[in-house]
Amino acid sequence: MVVVLLDQTKPNKTQKNMKFFVDTANLDEIREAADMGVLDGVTTNPSLMKKVGAKDLKAHIRQICELVDGDVSAEIIATTYNEMMAEAQEVAKIHPNVVVKVPLILDGIKAIKSLTAMGIKTNCTLCFSPTQALVAAKAGATYISPFVGRLDDISTDGMDLIRSIVDIYDHYGFATQVLVASVRHPMHVVAAAEMGADVATMPLSVIKQLLRHPLTDLGLQQFLQDAEALKNM
Repeated sequence: MVVVLLDQTKPNKTQKNMKFFVDTANLDEIREAADMGVLDGVTTNPSLMKKVGAKDLKAHIRQICELVDGDVSAEIIATTYNEMMAEAQEVAKIHPNVVVKVPLILDGIKAIKSLTAMGIKTNCTLCFSPTQALVAAKAGATYISPFVGRLDDISTDGMDLIRSIVDIYDHYGFATQVLVASVRHPMHVVAAAEMGADVATMPLSVIKQLLRHPLTDLGLQQFLQDAEALKNM
């Protein structure tokens, strides 16, 4: 009798590093995040651009790309396939670091398929369900952006969505990276890391909160006090 053993193990994802993106269009915030030495990329959207008063969007995206050595998501606003393709190709020309951010709608999925075939990186945005994430991965999106904070806002656990997407992608070996978006606090980041998400994009304030702990502050204060006391011995 011949026994066939099936390898049911999932692809090994332990060798990757989780990436931190800052979710902003503020150049000063991007510089500050980059100076920390842990910044891997930037995500933007029209709302963030409006917030900083960016009038020349292409010039502003180019400035962002010059500040960070990593992917920079720049969102298109077209909603039909032909218009999306035209706008996406123009946006992609701004800088080699640009990733074209495409909304998760029918024509957006079609555009992602075509843009991927052309070698243009895409970030499929406004994802709120595992089925949407599955379709985006099959279309070849470079990133999928599930919005966890917005799900929390309607009394749904946003991190459950991340767990489902990571499991599905691991099971089938999809190359699409899970980019956790709409991050509101450090525990979103911790949960995303525990689940094996590829990227967490967050405001600069949340990146800073990752460093904070009251015991660190108390310990440092005690060390400094003791060091000062040693000088007087």
